[in-house]
Amino acid sequence: MNTNKITNLLDQESIKYLFSIFHNYKSEIRLVGGSIRDTLIDRDVQDIDSATPLEPDEVLALLKKHNIEYDDYALRYGSIIAYLNNKKIQITTLREDINQLGRHTSVLYTKDWKKDAARRDFTFNALYLGIDQTVYDFYNGEKDLKEKKIKFIGEIEDRIKEDYLRIYRYFRFLGLFDQPDIDDTTQSFVEKYIHESLVVLTNDVIRQEVLKMFNMPFPLNCFFRSHDKFKWVEILKEHFIKTNYKLGLEKCINRIDSIIN
Repeated sequence: MNTNKITNLLDQESIKYLFSIFHNYKSEIRLVGGSIRDTLIDRDVQDIDSATPLEPDEVLALLKKHNIEYDDYALRYGSIIAYLNNKKIQITTLREDINQLGRHTSVLYTKDWKKDAARRDFTFNALYLGIDQTVYDFYNGEKDLKEKKIKFIGEIEDRIKEDYLRIYRYFRFLGLFDQPDIDDTTQSFVEKYIHESLVVLTNDVIRQEVLKMFNMPFPLNCFFRSHDKFKWVEILKEHFIKTNYKLGLEKCINRIDSIIN
């Protein structure tokens, strides 16, 4: 573990202040997901997400008490955005996702950190970090990160069907590594549901996820395996042409082709 980087992450004034507020309230808050993942691989942190057992109304009361600006547009999912020292920190109540259908789900709040971890997509996105620098790792995410593996939590097929955007997130995270360790079973399941994803997801949602791939450390790995283009690229190109989605063709497909060529 990169202890210095972890220390620097937790030493940010906005994070220290937020953690102190929850501590004084006799509750807990931990960072979760991308900020820990990126810190462990020496990548600049883009987004800061956190999790807490406190329910949303309690979180709102705390933020109001300390005059912290917030946005509650995702309150129905238990998420609130806090604005501290020009930082945006998402605070989400521990939850289970039930009756999930695509991007929509019903939530059940919980006090169980592992149940919250179980709803997440990949093992290295289910890492939690406490103020004492303890990394809580329920699914061996740190090991998978070191081994450059993208592993779904739970049954691969079930996780994809819950949210088809995970297909494109899978390909995006291949771009985290110079030489990702690709599991053939995982790959076959992901490719199996590409056509179905095009029925469920909107073109705009897919385009936004593809655009993120260009900002990955190794973007070619999102589109290629060795010298072979992934099937999803051509399938998506055909779909954008068929649906006359010019924005997707111009911003995504043409850009992929320019990188490849």
